[in-house]
Amino acid sequence: MAGTVRRPGLDAQGFIAREGSLARVPDAFRPVVAATGERLTDVFGARLHSAYLYGSIPRGTARVGRSDLDLLLALREEPTDTDRAEARALGAALNREFGQLDGHGTLLFSRARLLSDLERYDLGWFVACLCTPLLGEDLAAYLPRYRPDSLLARETNGDLALLLPRWRRRIAEEGGTEEARRPLVRFMSRRLVRTGFTLVMPRWNGWTSDLREMAEAFARYYPRRAEQMLTAAVLGREPTGDAAVLVSYVDDLGPWLAGEYARVHGVKAPRP
Repeated sequence: MAGTVRRPGLDAQGFIAREGSLARVPDAFRPVVAATGERLTDVFGARLHSAYLYGSIPRGTARVGRSDLDLLLALREEPTDTDRAEARALGAALNREFGQLDGHGTLLFSRARLLSDLERYDLGWFVACLCTPLLGEDLAAYLPRYRPDSLLARETNGDLALLLPRWRRRIAEEGGTEEARRPLVRFMSRRLVRTGFTLVMPRWNGWTSDLREMAEAFARYYPRRAEQMLTAAVLGREPTGDAAVLVSYVDDLGPWLAGEYARVHGVKAPRP
């Protein structure tokens, strides 16, 4: 049975292993990471509890001129609008300076929220398993180990139904040109593939962040939707600006996936 096989991404005890490390950062991106650490300290100072890299750079799969800089910042207090503006400005400056980058994004949360009971199987798991420490004390020391089970699936991606109306608004407001639609296709493709993967994750019994592997795992259990998910995995790496893709996401694949997710795993606990 597929569910009895331990897939990649787990340690010897069956827990999800932390997937990135500073040692895996490609040589071309090491100056980016060094500059990021220095400037975060300059900008946030004592407000910053800890900083983390996530995504392709610490996984060692970043592509020069094609990959973005993904950061998570844990602040000592709840982030303010000023904090968010400073993070955006810092990311934009790094993106302009380093040709290796193709975009940037920074998540900001308080230390208390990241360690809260409500976020234990969402943001807490994200920090412990998908984030690589860059600065400060590693919050993973205060978090549990995680298995690829239904509870984790529900709390990480069990909110797709809530996201779809927002996606429709974004498409209407931002998707007027092919150039503007391309980042929407990239973002939504990635989210749908990851949601499709965590739908089957407990049965597949493993973890991966590779979009192709995620789509292939999904396809084992939902062959009728396999082509859609495999195509989304491609578009998550090489997006087009095709309006029809976005329509299919919010009118077909997205609603079906949200309904099936709720049936199998339930709905994510409400946030304030």
